Amino acid sequence: MVISKIMFPKKFSQPMFLIIMSFGMSIIMSCVVTWVNTGFNDGFFYRYFNAFTFAFPVAIIAAFIMGPIAKAIVSRITPKG
Repeated sequence: MVISKIMFPKKFSQPMFLIIMSFGMSIIMSCVVTWVNTGFNDGFFYRYFNAFTFAFPVAIIAAFIMGPIAKAIVSRITPKG
């Protein structure tokens, strides 16, 4: 079985980065917050999935808002070149 690589144009690298980062952070954060707040007991995965389905869209919006702001701040406090 041959799996071909899917390549996207370079112009999509920043949005793709933000979406992938948001996805990973949403998985981790919703799991940890659900675990801390409710414990790991019956119904944990149901509660976790519900938290994730709410957190992921919020994380994407936050990343697209904060990404350019963070990039500008970093460029101001680091040397050029």
